[in-house]
Amino acid sequence: MKKMIIIAIAVIATAINMDAQVGRRYYVDAGWQFNGAFSNGFSRNASGWGGYLEGGYYFLPRVAAGVFASFNTNNEYFPKTTYMPDSGTAVTTDKYHSLYQIPFGATLRYRFAWKKVQPYVEAKLGANYAREYQLFSVYGVRDSQWGFYVSPEAGVVLHPFNKSNLGLQLSVYYSHATNRSGAFGIGGLNNAGFKLGVSF
Repeated sequence: MKKMIIIAIAVIATAINMDAQVGRRYYVDAGWQFNGAFSNGFSRNASGWGGYLEGGYYFLPRVAAGVFASFNTNNEYFPKTTYMPDSGTAVTTDKYHSLYQIPFGATLRYRFAWKKVQPYVEAKLGANYAREYQLFSVYGVRDSQWGFYVSPEAGVVLHPFNKSNLGLQLSVYYSHATNRSGAFGIGGLNNAGFKLGVSF
């Protein structure tokens, strides 16, 4: 009878331990970000020129608050054509549009499991700095502005090692920023993409 009680206690303790938080109560995620810009009228190509860094603290077992920062560069090439500036002269050239964004701010994350595999949803709020370049063969034009940034995200963090925060992260996101540029006809910046990185 005593052996059965000891075995039952050991099984319960093991189950509790398996559902216990992996590693520390805080997390740091960093890695590569693939971003597609669309519906902005300036640069709408997808690009892998991006990265991210974020961290947070689980003040409840499943809820964490933190901070984030990332960057994206989206380039679009326009073949050679003839442009008619207001001066009345004609210019024949090709051009590039380059859109560079740096959003940063606060995060709120909810994880659905408290185990080695942790699917989660996250909301980001903050600011977005954007700079646009219009590059011709002999000259260029640029503009920059600030906007309000909001982004929902869904992903999963995999922790393959016991009692360690080291793991892998994969997520998808959408974002909208209120950046506006009269020079380039931008009335807001919309993005969607995915992130692949490591978690500490």
